[in-house]
Amino acid sequence: MRRADRLFQLIVLRGRRRCVTGERLAERLTVSRRTVYRDIRDLSLSGVPIHGETGVGFRLRAGYQLPPLMFTPEEIQSLVFGARLVQSCTDEGLHAAADSAIAKVDAALPMALKHWIDDPGLIVPDFRVSAEVKRALRELRSAVSDIAKPK
Repeated sequence: MRRADRLFQLIVLRGRRRCVTGERLAERLTVSRRTVYRDIRDLSLSGVPIHGETGVGFRLRAGYQLPPLMFTPEEIQSLVFGARLVQSCTDEGLHAAADSAIAKVDAALPMALKHWIDDPGLIVPDFRVSAEVKRALRELRSAVSDIAKPK
């Protein structure tokens, strides 16, 4: 893995959890802990608000966000596959939301990556869910959302 990719991954991995130990980061990135410590020091010196606590781990300052980044071809395929899978087996509301999500991804892609949206090698099963089942799924989703809403 290139160093730039590793530094990026350190920031991404740090955004997922409150604190992560250097040992866990080293395992995830398949590098030594020494390399992780050096990379984190360099990130910190370059202005990334990452802090370490001995025996606890590393954390990013709350609210820190990376600037928008571009998707890899595999990430594009993953997003499109997931959205199309949603379209094939859920109600009209989620179907429309999946359409919208694909359109947003497509709009964000540079011309050189747009062809991945319609990649013929991306085969998504069509579950042919009946209208009756889709209505039931919509009602179930709505009921669960109502129960889960914070009061």
